[in-house]
Amino acid sequence: MNETEPTGVSQVDVTPGRRRSPLAVSVVAAAVLLAGGGTYLAVAAAGGERGGTGQAAVADNRGAPPPTAGDGGTTAPGIAPGEPDPGGATYRVAGTLPDGPGTAHTYRPKGTVDADDVARLADLLGVEGTPVEEHGAWRVGPQKDGSGAVLRVDAQAPATWTYHVGGPVTDNCPKGKKACPPDGGRSGKPVGEDAAKRAAAPVLEGLGLADARLDASQVMDGVRVVNADPVVAGLPTYDWSTGIRVGTGGAVVGGSGRLLEPVRAAEYPVMTAQEAVAELNETVGHRDGRIGGCATPVPNGGPQAPDVMGGAAEPTGADPAAPCEPGRTPLPPKERVTIRGAAFGLAGQLEKGAPALVPAWLFDAERENGERYRFAYPAVPVERLAPEPDEAGGHLRVDRYEARDRTLTVWFTGGVCSRYTVRAEETATQVKVRLYETPVELDRACIALGVDLSDTVTLRAPLGDREVVDAVSGEPVPRK
Repeated sequence: MNETEPTGVSQVDVTPGRRRSPLAVSVVAAAVLLAGGGTYLAVAAAGGERGGTGQAAVADNRGAPPPTAGDGGTTAPGIAPGEPDPGGATYRVAGTLPDGPGTAHTYRPKGTVDADDVARLADLLGVEGTPVEEHGAWRVGPQKDGSGAVLRVDAQAPATWTYHVGGPVTDNCPKGKKACPPDGGRSGKPVGEDAAKRAAAPVLEGLGLADARLDASQVMDGVRVVNADPVVAGLPTYDWSTGIRVGTGGAVVGGSGRLLEPVRAAEYPVMTAQEAVAELNETVGHRDGRIGGCATPVPNGGPQAPDVMGGAAEPTGADPAAPCEPGRTPLPPKERVTIRGAAFGLAGQLEKGAPALVPAWLFDAERENGERYRFAYPAVPVERLAPEPDEAGGHLRVDRYEARDRTLTVWFTGGVCSRYTVRAEETATQVKVRLYETPVELDRACIALGVDLSDTVTLRAPLGDREVVDAVSGEPVPRK
């Protein structure tokens, strides 16, 4: 063995299709889960994510097949409505996958926006008023009586913007009507996909998204959402979309996106598509469908788990929480998912802690029941994208470990909306362990819930009398 040699690599996730450990939740955290469920549904619905009926867009861009009615129509006990159901999958490749470019660049928005930038966007959306800067963001509207449209734009990159018609005062209404409906056109039958795309076209063209890939399958109440995925540097993108919401009368009643365009940034080596599939298969074990404790999910009318690149999903429901002591409920067999093809592209992710489009593989997948869907998986190794470690304590820490021969199991506290990668580096006297966190979705609203996770890595040699230490701080990790 070399004096210093990286060895075990493993990943754990609390989302579908990734590793999942038994979870421990305090009474306070359970209360947060209950309170946060409805909040998440509302925020997710406003974010322009894709879904069939769009009550709650729950997309796992790491490869978990979306649940359908054929799955039994339930989410796992103890999972809040709108949260991913931690299932599992084994991936196989049909045919040959591309190798990719070897290296590729990330793309990051930089800079700030000023009042003129915001005014142009407001004019494009038909929002009346003068941009006002407050608390690091710009606001236009509403009217003095609190009615009308409101536009908010973050001043700093990526300059995320949201637009909402909250009242009757607007000139962006169907012909023959003096005012838009007070609910912003959300009641009634949604317009068709083609009509929604036509309504959204002027806004998208004004934002430079005339060539974007459009999907108008998502419906929320009477509002149809047109999601536009831009083409950046000639590559398709995922999780960087602009969403335009169209009301029952055919008028634009809301939207969200990023005002600053991403520019080329750092260059990284990338995995081939086959290597990405191999990594997926290394990370789908250790599943558990419960949040311990256990919180009861809020009654649920059917959140959606959409095809993340195009197409609708079937509704699912939620069962009351069951007792969830670790190991009491047998895990279902892993679903076999077939990878039918892959395209190299870019996906929204964090690079050094900031939003960016990173090189990714966009996979075409098929479930056992024949359902087709797509998902994105980063092609850049996680440690390349991670921010510099914070020795003062800002990094993720391993709480304890257990060793059996060459198997090292570590426990740590994580969140319910991220995946975690465990890296182990061996020396003659130590095994240095570091954790990396990757959000499942870049801008996803998520409940603040800490869960106890575990994962296992395989060492090159038995641990023996070597010390297990935190790779960042150098502090010893307690043995379980």
